[in-house]
Amino acid sequence: GEEAWVKLRDEAGVQDTFLTHEVYEDEITLHLVAEACKLLGVKPEVVLRQFGEYFFEFCKRSGYHHMLRTLGGNLSEFTENLDALHSYLSLSYKEMNAPSFRVERNPDGTMLLHYYSDRRGLCHIVPGIIGAVAKDFFNSEITMEIVNQLEELERTGKKEHVVFLVNICIFTFACINKYLQHLFCYTGKSLKNFEPVYPMKLKIDLQTFCHAFPFHVVFDEQLVVHQAGVNLQRTVPGLQIVNIHLDEYFSIVHPEVTFTISSIRKFINSHFVMQTRREMMPETWKGRPMLQLRGQMIWMPSLRCMLYQASPLLRSLQELEEMHMHISDIAPHDVTRDLILLNHQRLAEMELSSQLERKKEELRILSQHLEEEKRKTENLLYAMLPKHVANQLKEGKKVDAGEFKECTILFSDVVTFTNICAMCEPIQIVHMLNSMYLQFDRLTTVHNVYKVETIGDAYMVVGGVPIPVSSHAERVANFALGMIIAAKEVINPITGGPIQIRVGLHSGPVLAGVVGEKMPRYCLFGDTVNTASRMESHGLPNKIHLSPTVYQALKNKCFVIQKRGEIEVKGKGSMTTYFLERNTGVSEQQIMGLCDLEATDGEDSNSPSESLPSSNMSEIQICPILKPTDSESYGSLDTENQSEDGAPDQLQATAKFGQTEYTEKNVEELDSDSHVDMQEQNLMSDSLETNIERKHSQTQFCVVL
Repeated sequence: GEEAWVKLRDEAGVQDTFLTHEVYEDEITLHLVAEACKLLGVKPEVVLRQFGEYFFEFCKRSGYHHMLRTLGGNLSEFTENLDALHSYLSLSYKEMNAPSFRVERNPDGTMLLHYYSDRRGLCHIVPGIIGAVAKDFFNSEITMEIVNQLEELERTGKKEHVVFLVNICIFTFACINKYLQHLFCYTGKSLKNFEPVYPMKLKIDLQTFCHAFPFHVVFDEQLVVHQAGVNLQRTVPGLQIVNIHLDEYFSIVHPEVTFTISSIRKFINSHFVMQTRREMMPETWKGRPMLQLRGQMIWMPSLRCMLYQASPLLRSLQELEEMHMHISDIAPHDVTRDLILLNHQRLAEMELSSQLERKKEELRILSQHLEEEKRKTENLLYAMLPKHVANQLKEGKKVDAGEFKECTILFSDVVTFTNICAMCEPIQIVHMLNSMYLQFDRLTTVHNVYKVETIGDAYMVVGGVPIPVSSHAERVANFALGMIIAAKEVINPITGGPIQIRVGLHSGPVLAGVVGEKMPRYCLFGDTVNTASRMESHGLPNKIHLSPTVYQALKNKCFVIQKRGEIEVKGKGSMTTYFLERNTGVSEQQIMGLCDLEATDGEDSNSPSESLPSSNMSEIQICPILKPTDSESYGSLDTENQSEDGAPDQLQATAKFGQTEYTEKNVEELDSDSHVDMQEQNLMSDSLETNIERKHSQTQFCVVL
């Protein structure tokens, strides 16, 4: 299938498409075969045989069905005429390097198929092609086995010569029926043996014969030329010399055999292509292309001579002009005249087809690049806006504001950030914030919360928006725990130690919508935003400050919470707040998304596409670290709201802390226990009021919008 091909292509390191009129190295084919054997666990012979079967079907679908079907009346005739087919195709495909075939019929009905090729390692394609031909055209099954494989010494250079024993083992009923119909459709003389009648004397003079067949030549066993056509003498004047040898003026191009009578008689059923030797041409003709002749060798036993009846091998009118020849030089009965004209038009059509194919491939590559750039653009857009909102904006639709009755908002900032900015280079601040935000952004993917925005050192996250989920508080709480852990890996450029952050959470209703047209932003509005900002600004370093609504959402869950007590919150009056310490249901590695969580018993969540655990254990959905944030997919570390009856036994046993385990401490004790050195305590105290006022002004600005 397509997936297997893509995997095979990647393993072999080859391009994904191949053009019809391009020539490719055999190493690509052999490399693909080797990788396919590894992928499929089969031998190379099996892959090549199946490739041969498919290649035959491909040729039929490509418009060569009738041409192949009419090559011969049986399998041996078909195979004998394959060289003629390759010769015809070479007129259009100049660089085609086709193999050569020779058939020997045995008395027992089998035949020896000789395969010659200078392309090593591809001989096993032949059984696939011949087997498919026998089954499709002649309704028979065959077996082929290699009986000999050697280097053909009679051929020029080291060429592969493989001998196959072909046995037609099964005739199907359809084949027998077809043969009987062919047999009984004739009557009388048609069924008798045909015997030709020859004249007593050849009624044609030599002059007429040499003009009627202007490119023939007759030579004996010593290759001495006895006769030649008039146009061949005009092209090769040396043939007019008495007792010259044919191999002095010509070389055999196809089949690649040595120029001897014995070698030629072995391939007597093949077409022969001969080419003039340049060094034997007249000096004024050496700039022309060498003349090539294509024709048939006919052995005359009574004369012990060989007749080579040939025609010029010309592919187009351009080649005819380069040879300084004309259509009139070719005998009127020779179909080479029509072939040159037809092939000239065919070559023009093939060139146009090749150009269209190349353009199609270029468009395909450009389309792939366009899709890749589109994907990058969409990922960037989805990182700025919720996916469904971004899609509506792309379609030109108006995005209406939506009200969310329940969500949890998180704010965080860096302790003493103003002092750090005053004492550091700007590039140091950028590096510090970038290293911190990269880790925070990864955690949004792990816990599937939505990042609203960053303003300076402030980081804003919401759970339950834009996709409402009931576990929004647990998600954001686990995300906040991850932020505290991640901040320990970010270096303070002033002290050289880890930075410290404050985190505040609040739950409540909000109004969300897109603001602006040029750089539109998905913004949240409402008092919940203000309260969450107050929780952060009134928090303590490395602490997660919770409002009463968040505490109510997290109690009876696996969260360890400390009660801070009543504090005075600007604009809100007196509030009882809490500090989130940890989640006892998961480890730090699971909080950070660095390992999978073992399966635990739990109840199904009513959140889309997720299963949430029971109140005894929290479950984490691990996402790939580099996966882009998708605000429409939600998984969680957290549990759904459970009834008090479903609370853990160990939490029910801690009666003095109620149903949630916490420790009451006053603010002074918390301050003394916090891990802030004296220098940072001083910096924090100096900048606390500034940070509070800054946060208030930002929040007020958001509300005005």
